[in-house]
Amino acid sequence: MSQDRAEPATTVVLEELASWSEDLCRQELPSVLPRLLSMYQCSDNWKDHIRVLKILTEMFLPHINYLALEQSFFSQVLPKTVKLFDDMMYDLSGQARELSSQNLELQATLRNILQSMVQLLGALRGCVQHVCTLQESIVLENIHSLPSSVLRVIKSTFVHCKNSDSVYAGRLHLVSDLLQALFKEAYSLQKHLMELLDMVCMDASVVEEDDTSDMVSVIHSVLDICSVISDMDQAFHANTWKFIIKQSLKHQAVIKSQLKHKDIMAALCEDILFSFHSCLQLAEQMTQSGTQDSADNKLFHKRVKLCRFFANSLLHYTKEFLPFLSDSCCTLHELYLQIHSKFPPSLYAPVIPKAQEKEILSVFLVALDPLISQLLSFTPFVEAVLGDKLDLSSELQLPQCLLLVNIMDKLPSQPENVQSLWCERSQYSEHKPRMSLLEAIFYSFEQCSGELSLPANLPEVTTKGQAEVAVTLYQYVCVHLCTFIASFHPSLFPELDVTLLNAVLNSGMITSLLAMDTWCFLARYGTAELCAHHVFIIAHLIKSCPGECYQLTNLSVLLRRLLFLMDTDHQMEFIQKFSPKEAENLPLWQHISFKAFSPEPKSQIANEVTMVGIAQCKKWLSSRHTLGELESVNVALSALLTVCNSISEALEMGQQAGVLEAVSPLWTILHVNQVSSQPYVQWTLSLLLPLLGFFVQAVEPQLISQVVTLQTSLLKLDPPDYVRLAILDFVSSLGRIFFPQAIQEKVLPSLPSIFTLLLTDKSWLIEQHTLEAFTDFAEGTNHEDIVPQCLNSEETKNKVICFLEKTRMVDETARARVDRIKQEKRVLNGHFVKVKVEREGCLSTLQPRAKRIRQEFPLEEEYRSTLQIAEGALEAVQLLLQRSPAPGWLTVKLEELQMKINTLKSCAQPSASSCNKNT
Repeated sequence: MSQDRAEPATTVVLEELASWSEDLCRQELPSVLPRLLSMYQCSDNWKDHIRVLKILTEMFLPHINYLALEQSFFSQVLPKTVKLFDDMMYDLSGQARELSSQNLELQATLRNILQSMVQLLGALRGCVQHVCTLQESIVLENIHSLPSSVLRVIKSTFVHCKNSDSVYAGRLHLVSDLLQALFKEAYSLQKHLMELLDMVCMDASVVEEDDTSDMVSVIHSVLDICSVISDMDQAFHANTWKFIIKQSLKHQAVIKSQLKHKDIMAALCEDILFSFHSCLQLAEQMTQSGTQDSADNKLFHKRVKLCRFFANSLLHYTKEFLPFLSDSCCTLHELYLQIHSKFPPSLYAPVIPKAQEKEILSVFLVALDPLISQLLSFTPFVEAVLGDKLDLSSELQLPQCLLLVNIMDKLPSQPENVQSLWCERSQYSEHKPRMSLLEAIFYSFEQCSGELSLPANLPEVTTKGQAEVAVTLYQYVCVHLCTFIASFHPSLFPELDVTLLNAVLNSGMITSLLAMDTWCFLARYGTAELCAHHVFIIAHLIKSCPGECYQLTNLSVLLRRLLFLMDTDHQMEFIQKFSPKEAENLPLWQHISFKAFSPEPKSQIANEVTMVGIAQCKKWLSSRHTLGELESVNVALSALLTVCNSISEALEMGQQAGVLEAVSPLWTILHVNQVSSQPYVQWTLSLLLPLLGFFVQAVEPQLISQVVTLQTSLLKLDPPDYVRLAILDFVSSLGRIFFPQAIQEKVLPSLPSIFTLLLTDKSWLIEQHTLEAFTDFAEGTNHEDIVPQCLNSEETKNKVICFLEKTRMVDETARARVDRIKQEKRVLNGHFVKVKVEREGCLSTLQPRAKRIRQEFPLEEEYRSTLQIAEGALEAVQLLLQRSPAPGWLTVKLEELQMKINTLKSCAQPSASSCNKNT
């Protein structure tokens, strides 16, 4: 009964107060305010709460002294107000899913709650507006509770409105009018609060710690609201961000060390990407629809304007707070890459109108390019961009490469310490491991396989004052790399040398080629002494490089190119230092083009290399044939082949005969099984075939027949690609000769089978070379009748016709080609990652090798090699028996061999301790 009597009493009091004049409120404030505050705290009825709150804010708040606002009013009223709002929101959200048009009672309840919430927000707006009218400069200490309370209510409102579709489960239309009113009231409340906070003054010399904390808390709270409204109202969203940036900069001196810069930067970058992608999507829709009406254009320009605002805000904020952005550098790096991945020449750029593309790009170029300039001297950014463990997705690899080139272009204007920061590897334990800029460029360039094969084109000004032209990615990177080297600081040259050498030794051909082009520019740009110094170093590296490997191939290509850039005096010094007369230098001369030298020394070098090469072959032939010594023969053959490739026309007839005389006997040791199983013998064959091709018109017909027969049998055993290429080299040369009648029956039927087999090879490289070899053979041969026999299927005929007419067999649209290259790039990137992991694993576990276990049979390899030679010789005899009758002495010779085999078998028995050499 007492509560029932209390409620009417409260109503009577409130009704009476509502009729008071402004003067009466001012006079009775000291006595009435405590009573009203007590009623507000004790009331459990939402309607009474709202009525008391409205009387407090509308009738008595204006008469409270500004300095007493916090203690006597805000701290007493606002906590209860926030709790009331939270309770209403809880009840609203909890019952909203049950809303239906049939449940009128629940509908009325929910609408009453929403109306009460609108009134509560209106009361808070009244508080904010009142404070704004008091004075121009406001101290946060005097309104401590107001900003935090209002921001909490605003955020809760926006979250509810944002989630309204799911909260009201399809019944939104029953309350949509009140939700709109609620949103508008919250919108207005935030707008007035930002105006109020814009009036806050914080003097760095006298500011209180609590004021600093309050302002920091306000900025972070508004940041939270930003994430809620980002896709609700673009203009409101932009104004909210404008407030955050403005207040952060305005009070920078007192709050810079307390702001959560990482969160602010992350949110800003996220919103930049969101607005950026929305621009792209709209432009893409305009392209797909094929129409660009005024409404679409207007909306597009609004979104571009929003992008420009965000980009400029980022640039401004970064400039002012750079020392505090260590944790944001990865985010900035990612932002740059994400944006540039959506513009040509990226394979992942959407197709949008050129005008819209240019407009969007101009916005971000204006902001992102100066942003990179700001970050150049910032070590955390260097570590983010050059991170040793940096693994990027396929679509970000080209932007990374272009970013590195952009940075490289900016460095010449930077101080030496900034250049060193980028161009030297981190050498101190406190720094994160990272590559140097040049290393990173080569590494990143290697990953742009798709853009290199397309090829992707970039705009470039080739001559100052001229219009831009389209250049390939390779040209673009190479030119900028060489330009950078031309301005390289002398202290960084050791790093340059190491990087170029490592890149030349890279397993990726295109990366190695880029390094070679750059090195050749360095040789031309530098002094003659520098070029000679590099040539001598590379020559020593080649001599010390064991066996055959891709690193040796790369070094030899570089050496050949640099020799052309040496002056004559240094070339003569090179000849003296690495004399071609010495057999020990033959491994070097096999990789050198004699065309690099002037006529007189060229002829002398060719003669000396030829004589040494012939001597090496004869020495091996006259000695015991062992696999261990075959490497020296291969070196000699390679050197002779180099002479023929360089200046075959300058060789005298006697020298040609000498080469042919030296290499022809080597065919007696080549047998099918031996070639198919022994890499050294395979390499020998791959050198002998092109050598015979040079002198094919002087080769004995019987030897040609033997070689063709060997090739036919060998191809059935699936030899390595380099052996197939050598076979193609030889059969191509056969078009220059007319086969004598004695060997036509053996040779002519074999040629179609060779070409047919290789024209259907699975390797595109072999297929391409086969087409070239077949064309050369067909155009030159006198045996035209076998040409059609090589084309035994319609597919093969079409392939050859397309090659001759230079047309593609399969038409591919531009879009299909890009999609195919994307797939290829994914495969290659997987390979790069695997190689990188394996390389790092090898380096991390690198230990001295264990001692080799002593073999039980020390000459086991020699035994195997010798027996394979014998087995091959017997197979060759068997082939001869199939082609012609055996001579009379053959049976006697075979019996002698059988006796020797029986003797060797008895010596090989475990019980035999020795074997008489004369047996």
